[in-house]
Amino acid sequence: MNNIALSGAGEINRSTDHKNLNLAQLHLDVVFGRSHGMIIWQPRIGAWFADRNFRNEEYPEPFRGMTYPPDVYRKLECSNRVYDYNACFIRVDPPRVVRSEEAVDAFRTRHTIATPVGSLIMITRRSPTSRRAYQEKYWIETPEDMKVYTWLLDHSDWRWDQTVFDDVKGHWGNLGAPTMYIPRVNVQNLYIETMGVERGVYALYEWGGVVDDYFRVLHENHVRMIEVINRSPILIVNYGDNLHCATLPPAWYERYVQPAYLDRSVRLHRAGRWVNSHWDGDTKALLRYARVSGLDGIEAITPKPQGDVTLEEIKEALGDEIHLLDGIPAVYFDTTFSEDELCACAEKIINLFAPKLILGISDEISSTGDLQRIRTVGKIVDDYNAGQA
Repeated sequence: MNNIALSGAGEINRSTDHKNLNLAQLHLDVVFGRSHGMIIWQPRIGAWFADRNFRNEEYPEPFRGMTYPPDVYRKLECSNRVYDYNACFIRVDPPRVVRSEEAVDAFRTRHTIATPVGSLIMITRRSPTSRRAYQEKYWIETPEDMKVYTWLLDHSDWRWDQTVFDDVKGHWGNLGAPTMYIPRVNVQNLYIETMGVERGVYALYEWGGVVDDYFRVLHENHVRMIEVINRSPILIVNYGDNLHCATLPPAWYERYVQPAYLDRSVRLHRAGRWVNSHWDGDTKALLRYARVSGLDGIEAITPKPQGDVTLEEIKEALGDEIHLLDGIPAVYFDTTFSEDELCACAEKIINLFAPKLILGISDEISSTGDLQRIRTVGKIVDDYNAGQA
């Protein structure tokens, strides 16, 4: 039974409220089915702060003066999905591979990977309105480039850094369970990391066995990473793929992505890991694969009015087997929409998906969002959890 007390000016303070819980343990209990019906509120709010930091803007009250992200999450009484643990996995290049960078001009940087079988070049451009650089020239532009990258992947490995793990754990404490994401799967790797969408599509149609070899070696490289993951203390693994059906038709999902997912998931499940994938953008044409891809959960599916699916369609696709991570459209945290609309959406998601639910924002709150609405949803979750104990 809940211990209920009054805190401050009539504020209800329950043992099941997020501020009183070890949220790392609750996170694990929710995904592994040990939470006795409770769910966790885990909004991603990093972009809101990153944009203000980039613009050197002072935070509004009550966050003014806060520079330590965990303090903000504690103030908002919510959990964080701590993907900082990705830094624990260190890429190990083969001997005689040299990576270097040099400025092209005030905004552009040339990145070079020199290997015994050839060199690869990428150029990034910084924008005056963002802290992130974007790829102006991708690593792979020709079949010969892809063969060099294939060699690099084939001879590369992964290692674990315990010191980094301890540092991240010390920084975030119990605000969320250790979590990581595997590099993007085959097609998504081409689109986002090495080629861009247009060149990637042409390569899939025209380069034949060169692409097949690249995808095979990329998957083998990821398998070596999985072996390191399975020896680590990290139990929650994400496939950070950003799937979007406008660029990934069902036929390519079935041919390329699904087999890789199934093999990954078998290996991770054998070691007791819980796996999910990041599907954002439009997902309607891909939802049919939710229960046949070896996944325990799907992250960031975005409902209408922001995405292309309804909450009911998501529920039909996930059934009672698959967890939903996130679910609330990010636009509901902007004042364009009322708090009543936000609350109705949060309550509907809980009713549809709990207890297989890590409630969050699909995908992140924008820099124009109202951060106080994080607490509004948090109170709804705390009220729901109070009824489960």
